[in-house]
Amino acid sequence: VSHVGQAKADAGTNYELAAITAVVLGGTSIFGGRGTITGTLLGLVAIAVLQNGIRLADQPAEAAGALNALLLLAAIIFDTHKGCAAVHGAHHKQGSTITGEEFSMRNTQLAALCGVILAAAGIIAASNWQLAKSVREMSTAGPRTSTAPAADGSSPRAKRITVAMMPKSKGNAYFIACKKGADEAAAELGINLIWDGPTDTDPAKQNEVVETWITRQVDVIAVAVENREGLASVLRKARQRGITVVTWDADTEPDARDFFVNQATPEGIGYALMDEAARVLGGKGEFAVITASLTAGNQNEWRKHIEARLAEKYPGIKLAVVRPCDDQQKKAFEATQSILNANPEVKLIMAICSPAVPGAAEAVKQSGRQDVKVIGLGLPNDNKRFVHEGITQTVILWNTMDLGYLTIYAAQALRNETLRRGATEFTAGRLGTLRIAADNILLGEPFKFDKSNIDQFDF
Repeated sequence: VSHVGQAKADAGTNYELAAITAVVLGGTSIFGGRGTITGTLLGLVAIAVLQNGIRLADQPAEAAGALNALLLLAAIIFDTHKGCAAVHGAHHKQGSTITGEEFSMRNTQLAALCGVILAAAGIIAASNWQLAKSVREMSTAGPRTSTAPAADGSSPRAKRITVAMMPKSKGNAYFIACKKGADEAAAELGINLIWDGPTDTDPAKQNEVVETWITRQVDVIAVAVENREGLASVLRKARQRGITVVTWDADTEPDARDFFVNQATPEGIGYALMDEAARVLGGKGEFAVITASLTAGNQNEWRKHIEARLAEKYPGIKLAVVRPCDDQQKKAFEATQSILNANPEVKLIMAICSPAVPGAAEAVKQSGRQDVKVIGLGLPNDNKRFVHEGITQTVILWNTMDLGYLTIYAAQALRNETLRRGATEFTAGRLGTLRIAADNILLGEPFKFDKSNIDQFDF
């Protein structure tokens, strides 16, 4: 709550492993015995320092989870060994049991182990920081870039910059496709690209990663924002430290970033989805919306325009229900099943996050409801099977690889001050010249994939 300024009903999901690890590392026996708050806090600090060390070394966030698991396993093995030794000793003492003192001794030893781990974590973090600093100094060696033309009229040579780019969730196929385009642009421009973020849609974890990048002193932070207001404060902090901030895919508050790389206007996306829903429904009937989360800023904006278009043009159509799926295909499947059971009059599922489209289509298929169709925002490769089977009528999207590509070009131009507020167009490599509306760089209009053309695309 202190990070994002608001609460989520499911906050703390998947934090169980870290909580257990902190307690066990702090000297509390998993088999019973005495533990201390001081030891638990020490275990927690050890985990936090390790996580920061991993991020400062530009290692993926998943490595922190793997290390937590290894630390927990090591502590349990150590505890098991000591417990066996204590029981063996008790068998040699007639009428005796394991005393509180023996438990205390074991916990003290575990706390000492935790202290050693903490010291090692501090050394790792320090060495990684020095390594990252050295790499950054080498990459920026030479004269600083001047935005003024050279004496001969030629453009100034851009310095090598570090761009830290974060998706909403790393495992989402949509963002994996975006990374391909970002890698392509980074190779063309000679940019050091850091790609990291949470493995699920958690604004608090996005805040943690951005805080690490501020400490790391990257040149540009580019974020697909999960919570519009929730990430604004830490992004403002980054700008105050001289870091250029770009948002892409989903925006934050305008004063918390320099530019927004927008895949299409929210109005264009919302109208395209609602018009396609009306076509499939024949102008009458009920439909349901599955969104990533009820706090996702970009999808809330799309929903606003979907509902505005509905009210303006389609009086015979009713929006029955809106359900979140946490950007997960499995939860979209479950949400669709619930919708079809609770709202039998629903004839169309509109999924407005990419994992939800195939999830909803699979649920419709298994239900045997041939009268229910699916449309939504998704990737061609994820949905080809359902499109050819006639369950999914239309997939609406844009070239996601181009979105990642454009973000990197915009990041470099903003850092080198070749792109400024007030510009009306922007040239980005193979994408050519694109339109700028206020402080939004527009990738283009939404594209419709259906049975006639979906096999032509591979992403």
